Amino acid sequence: MSWTATARHRAAKTSAATLLSVRDLQVAFHQNGVTTLAVKGISFDIAPGETVALVGESGSGKSVSALSILKLLPYPSASHPGGAVLYRGENLIDDDDRDLRKVRGNKISMIFQEPMSSLNPLHTIERQVGEVLKIHRGVSDREANARTLELLHQVGIREPEKRLQAYPHQLSGGQRQRVMIAMALANEPDLLIADEPTTALDVTVQAQILELLKVQQQKRGMAMLFITHDLGIVRKIADRVCVMHRGEIVETGPTETIFKSPQHSYTRHLLAAEPKGAPPPANLNAPVVMEAKGVKVWFPIKTGFFRRTSDHIKAVDGVDITLRAGQTIGVVGESGSGKTTLGLAICRMISSKGEIAFEGERIDQRSFKAMRA
Repeated sequence: MSWTATARHRAAKTSAATLLSVRDLQVAFHQNGVTTLAVKGISFDIAPGETVALVGESGSGKSVSALSILKLLPYPSASHPGGAVLYRGENLIDDDDRDLRKVRGNKISMIFQEPMSSLNPLHTIERQVGEVLKIHRGVSDREANARTLELLHQVGIREPEKRLQAYPHQLSGGQRQRVMIAMALANEPDLLIADEPTTALDVTVQAQILELLKVQQQKRGMAMLFITHDLGIVRKIADRVCVMHRGEIVETGPTETIFKSPQHSYTRHLLAAEPKGAPPPANLNAPVVMEAKGVKVWFPIKTGFFRRTSDHIKAVDGVDITLRAGQTIGVVGESGSGKTTLGLAICRMISSKGEIAFEGERIDQRSFKAMRA
């Protein structure tokens, strides 16, 4: 019996409700005549509507395993010496790119850790979300635009009408991730693969994104494979957990069981590794290192044929901040509140108004070239 036939036979024995079945999957990388086995025969199932978390430290093979499902690895430098990925009985590992294009972004979608590297910096949000709909649904421009606006509403983008013509760099990290989620949900997928989707976000936005994913999952009856190293997130979102270590799944089970009575030593190590401690007290009499007064960053909204400025997005609007030697200040706020934009303005990486001084010297009037000197 061939490998695929064997895998199909095994899959037939699993629950009829199984949506995705990964069986004995191996992933190898080949470089300079050396072959490295990164994933060493992992197996797990995902049922419709279920959330399975694939957990492990950096380098454990969890992201490589997730990318293998849609064959998004750098082939032929990567290969699968053995194993199968069965989606509704079809082995995706055997499919060519033409067949996989019918599945990617349609039946199975994926969102990544850093949306800025996934979104096209040269295209507007409206065009990028609409393109996904046109490719798989064949809708008209008008239908795609209407659906894009609806999706941006659903994922909680504030003032979505204004964001349609925005480019990725004009959005905050949380907003970009919401756009990625909108793109992933556009074609009502059966399975959403979320690869560390909140790692690059602050805690406030992280909670919002997790809640958004759960709400959309419940509305659509969608299954989810959640890739993360953060066990706190796993406890909030997952039904079952697969713990990966050095390319192998060392423990799997219901979420509460894994947390209450972990069996494998590595799982216990992960649970014990959550950060603890408190920051040292700050010296409020220390000299001022950086001071900003009335910092403003406004992004123009251009409309019409001549692209005239019709309004502004007030990303930062009159912020004062003082930082002393040895002090750590946390700038906290929801997605789109202007935290990152404020940091970029202080470093003179974007244009701003207001006063910015470093070690007593004004730097807000320096050119970008002078700041590099």
